[in-house]
Amino acid sequence: MRPARTPFRPAPCEDGPPRTGSGLRAAARLLPRLLSVALAAVLAAAVLSPAPASAAVGASIGYETIVSHDGTELRAKVITPTGVEGPHPLLVMPSAWGTPHLLYVGAAARLAHESGYQVVAYTSRGFWDSGGGIGVAGPEDRADASAVIDWALENTDADPDRIGMAGISYGGGISLLTAAEDDRIRAVASLSGWADLAVSLYPNETVDTQSAELLLLAGHLTGTPGEELAGIEAAYRRGDIQPALDVAPDRSAATKVDAINANGTAVMMAHAWNDGIFPVGHITDFYEELEVPKRLMITPGDHATQELFGAAGLPNEVWEALGDWFDHHLRGQANEVDAEGPVHVRPNNGRGGWTTHPDWPSVTASTDRYYLAEPSTDWFRWQSSGAMEPEPSTGWDYRFRTGIATPAESGTVMLSGALQQFFDIPTGVLLPTVDRYRAAVWTSPAYPEGARVAGTPEVSLTFTPTAPEQSVYVYLYAIDGRGTGSLLSHAPHTLRGATPGEPVTVDTELAPVVWDVPAGHRLAVVVDSMDARYQDESDIGDRVSVTSPEEAPAQVTVPLA
Repeated sequence: MRPARTPFRPAPCEDGPPRTGSGLRAAARLLPRLLSVALAAVLAAAVLSPAPASAAVGASIGYETIVSHDGTELRAKVITPTGVEGPHPLLVMPSAWGTPHLLYVGAAARLAHESGYQVVAYTSRGFWDSGGGIGVAGPEDRADASAVIDWALENTDADPDRIGMAGISYGGGISLLTAAEDDRIRAVASLSGWADLAVSLYPNETVDTQSAELLLLAGHLTGTPGEELAGIEAAYRRGDIQPALDVAPDRSAATKVDAINANGTAVMMAHAWNDGIFPVGHITDFYEELEVPKRLMITPGDHATQELFGAAGLPNEVWEALGDWFDHHLRGQANEVDAEGPVHVRPNNGRGGWTTHPDWPSVTASTDRYYLAEPSTDWFRWQSSGAMEPEPSTGWDYRFRTGIATPAESGTVMLSGALQQFFDIPTGVLLPTVDRYRAAVWTSPAYPEGARVAGTPEVSLTFTPTAPEQSVYVYLYAIDGRGTGSLLSHAPHTLRGATPGEPVTVDTELAPVVWDVPAGHRLAVVVDSMDARYQDESDIGDRVSVTSPEEAPAQVTVPLA
């Protein structure tokens, strides 16, 4: 018997509101700080946490070398329950990118100590104390995970009929991919993982520079890139993204969803609205393709910030839900997994509580469709200079200059989302300062009683470029009476192989969001040509036009709860 886990329950909602900066170097400095805090918390949780007085189950922690399928040595922490007879349900946990097996020791010790799991947390190939080269979740990495399962079945009292995998980020992606290939795995939990690698790192044919640089930096600092990754990086440095796109399908669970469905693996996914490395939109798409027992949790935060301290064994509702998930599917316990809707979301602007839904589309109850009228170059008439109207407005053409940034930005990877999560400080903009000669701006009527934006916003815009390749960025803000805005969602889009002077209609989704718009605030749409997070293909001196032809009027669809 383990002590009762505090149940995870949805609660009511509220609201929240201003802005953060940019700069990859700030994110790079933040990475070692986060890792050091996490490792310190791991040691504190593993060494200092007292056992509950009523607990009959204990745990022992050992350091093992596991020889993988090709002779590569993987270093692992093996956490074994004591004081309870086996066989024990097995959890295998690959480490996140740039982290060692120590990442999970606190959470693993709790799972073994409180619930009797046999846990093997190992350092992924190529990182820290494991051998081999970093393979970016390739075939060797998935074979490693299966080899760890083999080792655990041979060397511990693990139950071959009750096997699960879980991990953060890289570990979550490897867990999903292995579940598609190893039908012994009955349940998976992917926290801040990915489903489609190409969509994550090359959204709408736009290179996510900050994410790519941060991942490569962490790989070089904490491991040894394998031959394939080294070749991908060399091509990327030459401006060639194609080698990365060529290997992406094999490393994407979205291409293997049929195998996961066939295996019947129960899948839990937890993600953050502002995940700057693996944007949340492709996660909701993948979730809807699953036909197995499944759960989706989306919270405020950035990449891995929502579950980092829970990995150290500290109280965390995502890890509590993960425990319930495996208790239900590996230990046969009746718990909240039975009673609650499988989709759990919490508003991104801070203090609102969880709501539950039967599926992702049910998060949206209705939509507001706004048609975009011709913008004005007047900075000071910002509340009416570009109207969002209920009826189509066509025939206009608005041209702006490219290659120089405006105050409209998507924020900084690993930093902006964390500020939103921990301090309720959103990425923002002062709308009157957005240069109308370098951007197009529209504002909606005010929402007298406020509104909850809930779901995936969509835009349809027609662009006429003056160069074969041009980048545009679409932002959706909530704006107060002074023009101070909070970023709800955004999307990059790069026109590639375009014919200068010929219009191109772009229908695209912005990132999903749940956001409480305060009473009296408006929505605003901004389109410009530069964003520090991405590799821009817009040169100074070029122009791009936004038009609204009769056959494709410019519009934005806003999902509402």
